[in-house]
Amino acid sequence: MLRLLLLRHAKAAWPAGVLDVDRPLAPRGQEASVTMGNYIKSEVLAPDLALVSPARRTQETWEIVHPIIGDVPIRNDGRIYEAPVSRLLTVLQEVEAEARTVLMIGHNPGFEDLASLLIGEGDMDGIMRLGRKYPTAGLAVIDFPHERWSEVKRKSGRLERFVTPKSLGAGEDD
Repeated sequence: MLRLLLLRHAKAAWPAGVLDVDRPLAPRGQEASVTMGNYIKSEVLAPDLALVSPARRTQETWEIVHPIIGDVPIRNDGRIYEAPVSRLLTVLQEVEAEARTVLMIGHNPGFEDLASLLIGEGDMDGIMRLGRKYPTAGLAVIDFPHERWSEVKRKSGRLERFVTPKSLGAGEDD
């Protein structure tokens, strides 16, 4: 079995004159990153590999989550930034089979589209909430009955859970 942790970056600020790729986390995003890192640790969801967009807000989300969940190899992948669903799927399918649990930290609309593409069954409440909104710092946990990431295809995943800072009692979702 393979497991994908699909974490949208936490809430970012919009400083004047800053390029989108350079937007930092807002204070609320920093707090949400701690909440999600603590959740991943407490639920024993620590990944074998993290794939992270090079955007500042995703890097800062990782920098907060990483020390909480422990020593996890990271691969910064520029293909995740502003990626359409087809590119995100390719990035995932290229992961080596030894990484049984993979954390991807990236952006919408790509992550919402990827979750929709991959999920064929699972937690119906989570599927309904995902269909309405994939808020910042939202975490989809998707399981696959495969041995290699290259086998992951459309609707082959099972949504194990979808959690957000708000669902964990830590403020509003964006």
